[in-house]
Amino acid sequence: MIKKISISVLLLASFMFITTSCEDYLDVNKNVDAPDYVEGYLYLAGIIQQYQGMYWDIRATGPLTQMMGTSRYTNFANHYYTAGSDAAGEQWRVAYWLQGMNLENMINQSVEQEQWTLAGIGYAIKAYTWDQLTKYHGELILEDAFVPGLLSHRYDYQDKIYTAVREWAYQAIEYLEMPDATGYGTKISANDYIYRGDKDKWVRFAYGVIVRNLASLSNKSDFNTAYAQELITAASRSLATSADDATVTVAGGGSEAPQSSYNNFWGTRRGNLSRSYFQHEYAVQVFTGTVPVYEESTGNKVPAPEGSDSPYELAAAQIICDTNVMATGHYDPRVAVKLATADDADYEFIDDLESIKRRNYYGGGFTGYGGPLGNAPSFYGRNAVTSTTLDGSGRWLYRDEAPYILMTAAEIKFCLAEAYWKLNMKAEALQAFKDGVALDLDFTGTYIDAGTKGQAAGGDKITKSVYSAAASEYLAGPFVNGLDIADFTLSHIMMQKWVALYPWGAGEAWVDMRKYHYDIDYTGDYPADGNGWDLSQVDQKWDDDPTKVYKGLYLRPAQVQDRKVTYNAFNEGSPCYRIRPRYNSEYMWNKPSLEGLRPISGLAPNYQCSIPWFAYPGDMPTK
Repeated sequence: MIKKISISVLLLASFMFITTSCEDYLDVNKNVDAPDYVEGYLYLAGIIQQYQGMYWDIRATGPLTQMMGTSRYTNFANHYYTAGSDAAGEQWRVAYWLQGMNLENMINQSVEQEQWTLAGIGYAIKAYTWDQLTKYHGELILEDAFVPGLLSHRYDYQDKIYTAVREWAYQAIEYLEMPDATGYGTKISANDYIYRGDKDKWVRFAYGVIVRNLASLSNKSDFNTAYAQELITAASRSLATSADDATVTVAGGGSEAPQSSYNNFWGTRRGNLSRSYFQHEYAVQVFTGTVPVYEESTGNKVPAPEGSDSPYELAAAQIICDTNVMATGHYDPRVAVKLATADDADYEFIDDLESIKRRNYYGGGFTGYGGPLGNAPSFYGRNAVTSTTLDGSGRWLYRDEAPYILMTAAEIKFCLAEAYWKLNMKAEALQAFKDGVALDLDFTGTYIDAGTKGQAAGGDKITKSVYSAAASEYLAGPFVNGLDIADFTLSHIMMQKWVALYPWGAGEAWVDMRKYHYDIDYTGDYPADGNGWDLSQVDQKWDDDPTKVYKGLYLRPAQVQDRKVTYNAFNEGSPCYRIRPRYNSEYMWNKPSLEGLRPISGLAPNYQCSIPWFAYPGDMPTK
């Protein structure tokens, strides 16, 4: 936390110009630049806009989930980092400072004045932010947060924080459903950059927070009895269509924007997605149906027969699609939108589906854009990033004016499908799975902004109409609606969810990977040194193991080709399970509280390997 918490106002409607007496001048409580009271609705826009901080931290979770590789945040790609910088600490800053007391003030004032709509929105935002934060960091400062005068702050354990998140979400729903006599006019709609004051959608959002919160507990031993039914009930009241998707409007404007931050963090103008970040080879394998086969005795990829399109033998059971792209329903058009390709540099064939299906996609490694088959291009679809001339304002979610994505109806359906699967309700799980894929196909197509034929000036390399036709074929094909229930597995649910979250939801994808322990091959309650890994290698399930969830996923020290690189010795062989709290707060001012955390001290060099409560089958060990 911070040594002294003061009220910071993120948005002021106007400045007042007044004439004062000497007594007025000395009255610091009436300082117009730092007022002691601000109307609740004036906080709202600034609070919501801070959610760009999630995209800042995807620079860490993207590599941790093998959605992205990076030559900049290499510590996170390697699952090891020290408490020496604020890298990946933006969500901590959002929760405790940028939203912080602004959000607390908005909620408290609104409740006091019986402005139930604004209070409900505030609680929904708080629940969402803290749900994200605890999944990311683990233990948090809950009870001591925002207590005036404290110079140190005690941590609370995650089971307590999880309960608080759901309580805030239910409180949000209660307030939003109460009659509100306040005459807001446009005060909420003009400052709500998510739902423009639509109370019904905020209610569905709050239920979505509950679904997400409970879904992270799906691998706990008491999930079926303690959490599953609550998740199912909440999902029935949550985001149902793409129109319900929670997104933060971004003004954009490129070079003409009043401030650079008006543009999306991933847009071309801000330059944050230079070639320092790139699509990982695992992402390409999943999206193109090219997960390879490994020889278990050596860990090497099995060479393909001479004359094959791929140099390696491909797994017979691909989960998302396969390489038989000309067969109806075998090609997933999301690859043409979510991933980048350097093919068709002049946009000549953006309306030619057969040409689009034949494009080549290459992924990079963990820390370099050179992959096993070719070089990963920039996220904008070129091999170099030198200016915005050829990239225009970007493409898809990598555009200057693209919204920030907080939650989608597709994600909720996949959470529901997983819950049904755990309850052995396979038919219901399969239907929710199909609904989830359909919704993500719709979501993906919504943000297509096609380039211009014959002009290498940026934009998506597929038109909306062509994408829509291909999406309909894919949905009706063997990987979705044609999937037989006898062949339906948990991998179908979780890998389609991973695709739906790519890459905006890397944080939630990392939750899923950690609760399934990265498909590490271990026995007992949870993996540990000698039971899933040692100092030299992480032992992962082979893809033909029916209990393996993420087919093709192998960590960097795994036993297969292009891996076999050991983690830093301080990790003691373990992959990363949490992000350390923000350095310039906790490691500067709050070390005693960090030191007392268990089972691994927050000051230990391997604290990032401390498994959070949500990933334990039962309770966390206390020592």
